[in-house]
Amino acid sequence: MIRKEDVVSIGHFAKPHGIKGEVNLMLSVDVSFDEWDEPYVVCEIDGILVPFYLEEYRYKSNTTLLVKLEHIDSDGEARAFTNREAFCPPEVVLDYDDDRLTWSHFIGYKVFDCVHGLLGEITNIDESTINILLAINYNGNELLIPIADELILSVDHDGKRLKVRLPDGLLDL
Repeated sequence: MIRKEDVVSIGHFAKPHGIKGEVNLMLSVDVSFDEWDEPYVVCEIDGILVPFYLEEYRYKSNTTLLVKLEHIDSDGEARAFTNREAFCPPEVVLDYDDDRLTWSHFIGYKVFDCVHGLLGEITNIDESTINILLAINYNGNELLIPIADELILSVDHDGKRLKVRLPDGLLDL
């Protein structure tokens, strides 16, 4: 099973190209599929991350890739990908570093407060407002923590841990 924290966004699909199932992929980062034996992209379909292997691909420009996905053989099937976000494992992204991580990468990380210890695991990211919130399963309830530089003390990507310093009274809400 592919998890959101194991992939990074590389862009989104635009309109289909032609009638044989090709679709434009608008890239937001530099990628290289050349080193892969079986290159693929991942899309979220009905809440599940699904891999789609590339039969063929070619660059139209520095930021547009024309892809033919396996088992997508018509413009109608390709149209279903229009405006869908595309993801790949981080190793496909050239010059990848932690600064390119999206907040959804942190789903599944355990959150520790410097005073209260383990708070729980990040289950969701709420980006519906200007203030991004981490949703954590805290003692069976959803705890929302605002993402702010002054609250995050450290990040351990290998151990999937986030250390924070919560404002006084946040756990009492």
